[in-house]
Order: sequence, then C-alpha cells, then structure tokens
Amino acid sequence: MILIVNGEQHDLIAPTLSELLTLMEYEGDWLATAVNGEIVHREDRANHALNDNDRIEILSPMQGG
Repeated sequence: MILIVNGEQHDLIAPTLSELLTLMEYEGDWLATAVNGEIVHREDRANHALNDNDRIEILSPMQGG
C-alpha cells in the first residue's frame, strides 16, 4: 500500500493508523495525527483504517526555547 507520510511516499502494510505509528516507531501520547486533512484523535487511531494513497501527517512537540 502506498502512503504519503509527512510529504514522503512509503510503500507499507499498515491497516490502521495505530499500526502505522508502531511500524514507523512513533511513540508518545503527545503525537498529533491527521489523515487526508482530518484530525484523528488518539483514542480513534486503532480503529482508523488506512487506504492506498492516504496522506498522513504526524506531528510531535519539540522542546526548547
């Protein structure tokens, strides 16, 4: 399946957003996620099915000042 993650194309097998995050080694409760421009809340990631050519944005906060 082709997925666009943070603007980069990946050929991955990840049926759900939660599985994609695990596969790409994203961790933490503070991640923000969106699929095709729609925010996906943490509690919905395990049930959010991904489809070929979905555009996923994954953001994590940065510390510093």
